[in-house]
Amino acid sequence: MIGKLDDYLRFNETSLNLRGQRQQLIASNIANADTPNYKSRDINFNSAMKTAMARSTPQAGALTKTSDTHLSAKSGTGGSGVNGVPLLYRNIQQGAIDGNTVDMDAERGQFADNAIRYEAGITMISSQIKGLLSAIQG
Repeated sequence: MIGKLDDYLRFNETSLNLRGQRQQLIASNIANADTPNYKSRDINFNSAMKTAMARSTPQAGALTKTSDTHLSAKSGTGGSGVNGVPLLYRNIQQGAIDGNTVDMDAERGQFADNAIRYEAGITMISSQIKGLLSAIQG
């Protein structure tokens, strides 16, 4: 029974987790807007979601991590990214003299867009839970 509930909520749970991690990345970009030679980072959300969903249903005999502090099965390169999806550098819109590639307008826009999508995900999972409660209560 619990496994079926997990399967029912898995997509939105995974989406919210990735959105939260992406929000941290964007916030880090904004925080380092004045840091010399800082390169703005982001993830490809679609490929991260596909990878996360593929990993969320473990295959028989496959090793799974039960904690983020566990070592990965394959050796990382130092900046492995979010859920195994590598961090990407943003395209430079306008270079700065100090080598910083953070475009505050683009970062604010991405931050707001991601926040709205996160709120939509919360609304969706809330709707799913309300639907389950109404089915249970009759």
